[in-house]
Amino acid sequence: MKNGLIHIYTGDGKGKTTAAVGLAVRARGRAKRVLFSQFMKAVTGGEIAMLEKLQVRILSFKEVLSPYFHPGADLGALREKALGALEQLSVIMTGYDLVVLDEFMHLVRHGLIMEDEALAFLKRKPAAVEIVLTGRDAPGPLIEAADYVTEMKAIKHPLNKGIKAREGIEF
Repeated sequence: MKNGLIHIYTGDGKGKTTAAVGLAVRARGRAKRVLFSQFMKAVTGGEIAMLEKLQVRILSFKEVLSPYFHPGADLGALREKALGALEQLSVIMTGYDLVVLDEFMHLVRHGLIMEDEALAFLKRKPAAVEIVLTGRDAPGPLIEAADYVTEMKAIKHPLNKGIKAREGIEF
């Protein structure tokens, strides 16, 4: 690809990570080099094992904790880790055709990176790299910078009936 585009999968509905995984699988099926990175996910879902079998590189930034689930975490330290992760990604993404940044919007939403830092990161991406950002509440400036924006909307969810997340379906 000569001109890699920016995708955002956002919204309060299920399917953002699933859509990103699907695109990663499609890209590998066409012999594209894929990097799938995750933020704030301590438990990896079943999709990670399958992506590894497809020779997708997985990069997990588990140390970048969600302030929502870890209210006592040092925000300054988390911010440093988040910025370090972006720096690392800036260096290594040149070796890939598709780069997925799962839960990227949470970094912005919780103030671990600022909108202007997120936009600067996107502007530094190599021209040929296709990039996917997932997470709830994508801010307007990031939506404006993107080429594709898909909003997952929750209409109905089993959690509302007390049905807990099921292995192999929700994770």
